[in-house]
Amino acid sequence: MRTLALAALASTLLMSASPAFAYKIFVSNEKGNDLTVLDGESFEIIHTIKTGQRPRGLVSSPDGKRIYVCASDDDTIEIFDAVTYEKLGTLPSGPDPELMVVSPDGSNMYIANEDDNLVTVVSLADGARLAEIPVGVEPEGMGISPDGKTIVNTSETTNMAHFIDRDSQEIVANVLVDSRPRFAEYKKDGSEIWVSAEIGGTVSVIDDATKEMKHKITFEIPGISSESIQPVGVRLNADGTKAYVALGPANRVAVVDAKTYEVMEYLLVGQRVWQLAFSPDGSHLFTTNGISNDISIVDTSNDEVIRSVQVGEQPWGVAVGAF
Repeated sequence: MRTLALAALASTLLMSASPAFAYKIFVSNEKGNDLTVLDGESFEIIHTIKTGQRPRGLVSSPDGKRIYVCASDDDTIEIFDAVTYEKLGTLPSGPDPELMVVSPDGSNMYIANEDDNLVTVVSLADGARLAEIPVGVEPEGMGISPDGKTIVNTSETTNMAHFIDRDSQEIVANVLVDSRPRFAEYKKDGSEIWVSAEIGGTVSVIDDATKEMKHKITFEIPGISSESIQPVGVRLNADGTKAYVALGPANRVAVVDAKTYEVMEYLLVGQRVWQLAFSPDGSHLFTTNGISNDISIVDTSNDEVIRSVQVGEQPWGVAVGAF
């Protein structure tokens, strides 16, 4: 009996020590004016949330309890409870918000206002607008360093990555990249920032310490014209070994060695792949496919597309929450 009890106790302790990765996947449907919610275990649709007009960028709070959505045509950020789906309020986003990031400590949000050439800074504690930072023409992409001290905005028409100091709220460096930069993503160690250029067809790797470009990644897919290869969303895995790049109308996600910068393979996904998000443990990658109205699910252990799920009309952004 003592042996059985000890075995049961050991099993219980082992189970309790194992990380739990229960979560939900939230997809913004740009034309449907709603969010599709999927269960992170079964990948089945479990709910639909009505939103404001033209939902695009969305992020979760660091604890996964809240989902923030850019209702772009309503000029606002909507806040939803990730568990109950209740709308909790709105934030003053500025005109035409498209993408945003939340600081690692959950205190502030930084929002790209495409029509006003501004980055708006909002306090998440009380919803107050803290600052409006002038940037280049048509700002879109937003990235933030792991320590929260540097914010990066990309301006589509100026073709630059703007590095903003958190404390002074001023631009401290501008880096010229290729045409129409759409997304900015830091390596988890803070050493590099990767910026996609949709029309330029490249990803620029910028050294965070020097604010200089250290490499430019290009893409070639047999049978696909170069004009159709349009990098948009970028995600780097936790250990900094791999990057995934959504290539828009090429209907592919490029898997890139994040140390050598070589493209290892191209994954066929849905039509017009736009944005990407990892599961909390990094075991899966989710892609939004705006023309085929679905998401693709990638097993990152072997980089295999394992499933597609129909969602709403013109899926745009994706985030995970309620973990």
